[in-house]
Amino acid sequence: MPFSAHAAGILVRAAASAGDPPQLLPAREQMAFTLGFHIILVPFGVALTALMLIANYRGLRHNDEQALLLAQRWSKVAAVLLAVGAITGTVLSFELGLLWPGLMGRYGAAFGFPFAIEGIFFFLEAIFVSIYIYGWKRLPPWTHFWTGVPVVLASMGGTAAVIAANSWMNQPGGITMRGGRIVEVRPAEVFFNGAFWFETVHMMLASYIVAGFFVASVYAVGMLRGRRDHYHRQGFLIGFVVAAVVMPVQIYVGDVVARQVFQDEPAKFAAVELLPDTGRHVPETIGGVLIDGEVRYGLRIPDVASLLAGFSPSTKIRGLDAIPPSVRPDDSAVSVVHLAFDVMVGTAFALLALALWFALLWWRKREVPRNRWFLRCAAVSGIVAVVCLESGWVVTEVGRQPWTVVGMLLTRDAVTTQGNVWPFFAAALVIYFAVGTSAVLILRSLSRRWRADGDERDEGLDVPYGPVQPLTDTNAGEGGRA
Repeated sequence: MPFSAHAAGILVRAAASAGDPPQLLPAREQMAFTLGFHIILVPFGVALTALMLIANYRGLRHNDEQALLLAQRWSKVAAVLLAVGAITGTVLSFELGLLWPGLMGRYGAAFGFPFAIEGIFFFLEAIFVSIYIYGWKRLPPWTHFWTGVPVVLASMGGTAAVIAANSWMNQPGGITMRGGRIVEVRPAEVFFNGAFWFETVHMMLASYIVAGFFVASVYAVGMLRGRRDHYHRQGFLIGFVVAAVVMPVQIYVGDVVARQVFQDEPAKFAAVELLPDTGRHVPETIGGVLIDGEVRYGLRIPDVASLLAGFSPSTKIRGLDAIPPSVRPDDSAVSVVHLAFDVMVGTAFALLALALWFALLWWRKREVPRNRWFLRCAAVSGIVAVVCLESGWVVTEVGRQPWTVVGMLLTRDAVTTQGNVWPFFAAALVIYFAVGTSAVLILRSLSRRWRADGDERDEGLDVPYGPVQPLTDTNAGEGGRA
């Protein structure tokens, strides 16, 4: 369960209005933290398994033992992250019911349908991950490879299902209401709502960018430390090439998504553009905040916002003044959305520039670049990609405020009105800190073992598909297992 619509406004610590329940702020803060943590795991579920299969294919197709070793090790990392995702996703599922009963009680019949589909995909993913990991050294090579394909498909299907729930909250449909209650649900319309396709494609591409750059950054650090063997070059190339190829496609898709938001979600687009007043010839504002309804400190580029939105400088863009005051986002929420959008776009183009730099260096020498400045930039590209992902979801979620379901349910009406939420938030912090720390320690332990070449050699294997050595008195004395 990668994300939900209730991250909306969570990062905004503006004073609550007199009509807001006291549980609203801590509920938002808790969802912000748990969702922000969990969404980092999503790209690795979607794309790390795909990178694993690419390495597996290269190893079989080209008889490359190091590529097979990469695939085997990445499968173990994927399993660890899948377990962490299961824990954090379970917490999120409880939070939906405990913190937001107004949403689940009123729209659970529609909103819950995509999550039921996601549950099926999650079980399939967990089953086939287990088969794939267990299948090393036990299945014929190509049979084993094909057991990994359902892992990739199931992870993509599960993510698409949760995005369906999230996008439904942006553009709800597929239900019939009478007397404030749902009397009919059309599942296909709920799932494939108006925002589903562009949000899904945007997230899938983002997953390959984050996973690709993050994997490449690990091996870039190794190469900076002098480990430039075939193993590290392969690990770097598989991750970086995938991310670099996807990056320009994502820039194009992002432009399409922004134009869809302009047409279908005018309040969010006004926040993105930091636009208090409706008008034409709207400038593109870089940086800046909204204070007392006025734009301060930003750099304005004349006509660009209108040009990008409608391919004409005279394109009319609805501003915040077109939104009724009772449901208009406050200045702080608008500023958060705008600055998050600037960070998302800025980091995306920085990653695009890095991809183009790589293409130039590769074109000149046809080898993994040895330029240390390039490798330094590649070493931080994984973190930059995560920042890009997080800022994009801030735009999506905070940009919907003050709505939970746009036009149908306000966030203040969705939150629980019972009890004190702050202790639950504190408990969530402790749980996530423990889970995150454990995951880091496990991954570091695996990394140390692999650097020492202790994992596969302890099992008497030089390559994943190598024959198991029979136990003899000689090799038992050399570290064999009884």
